[in-house]
Amino acid sequence: MKNTLGDLNNHLFAQMERLSDEGIKGEKLKEEIGRAKAVADIATKIIENGNLVLQGQKFMTDAYDADKKLPKILEGN
Repeated sequence: MKNTLGDLNNHLFAQMERLSDEGIKGEKLKEEIGRAKAVADIATKIIENGNLVLQGQKFMTDAYDADKKLPKILEGN
C-alpha cells in the first residue's frame, strides 16, 4: 500500500471484498473480522490526521496574518 487516501480507499474496498467471501467460515472468518476491525481503526486515524492537516492548511490560507505568530503545532521543521 502506498501513502495516499486513494490507496487507503482501495485497501478498504479490498478488505470489504475479503469479508464478503462466502467461502470464509469459522476461525478464518473471525480472524478476517479482527483484521478488518484493525484496518478500520487505523484508517480512521489516517483520515482524522488528514482532516487535521486540511484544517491547518485552511487556517494558513484563510486566517494567517503575517504579523501573527503561527501556533507551534502548525510550524514546520
